[in-house]
Amino acid sequence: MDGARAKLDGQAGARRAFRYFDYVMAAFVTILLLSNVIGAGKVAVIDLPLVGLWPFGAGVLFFPISYILGDVLTEVYGYAHARRCIWAGFAAMLFMAFMAWVVVELPPAPDWGNQAAYEAVFGQVPRIVFASIVAFWAGEFVNSYVLAKMKIWTQGKALWSRTIGSTIVGQGVDSALFYPLAFLGAAGWTGDLVITVALTQWALKTGWEALLTPVTYAVVGYLKRREGVDVFDTGTDFSPFAKAGLPE
Repeated sequence: MDGARAKLDGQAGARRAFRYFDYVMAAFVTILLLSNVIGAGKVAVIDLPLVGLWPFGAGVLFFPISYILGDVLTEVYGYAHARRCIWAGFAAMLFMAFMAWVVVELPPAPDWGNQAAYEAVFGQVPRIVFASIVAFWAGEFVNSYVLAKMKIWTQGKALWSRTIGSTIVGQGVDSALFYPLAFLGAAGWTGDLVITVALTQWALKTGWEALLTPVTYAVVGYLKRREGVDVFDTGTDFSPFAKAGLPE
């Protein structure tokens, strides 16, 4: 099966046009935006045996899927294509923040009585999105870099080791940045709660990655077979600001 795949270095992979790349990028950006708008601002609780009620950010249920897709992007298409998706997500989140600010600030019609509720839901979006942009940008680039380097070190073997290893590092950076920037000092958020939720998020996201390893294997295997290539990031410029080659 591997023999049917052309092995490309990072520069060749950056210039290659792929059949399914646009679909994966669209899914990546969609999940990123929805998980930050819908899930990030709510703290839920789970009743753990022998522990009791334990708080966690509701976004943890879906946001890790974007990290799994980030792993898929780097593993299948290489760091340069993953870099494009990260910047696409960055731009989408900036626009989301701008749109939320404009819509919240627009004067409501006199007979529309939902302004207070609307502000309660979306009023924090600029701060949350600012935190998300910083955490997402740093975490995703770290995740992609670690995975790409580990793929070279492992010679493409033991996919599980680099998906989980890169998530431990990338999600650690993400959680360490996002929760203090988004919620420290906000109403209802004590310093202890911020730390507890951040650590819980990191553990849960990493756990999700490990639990969904069979899914990652299936998606990566399918895409590699359909694309007919396997990209190894030798000779790749890993700067987030590097100009990637355009697909041929």
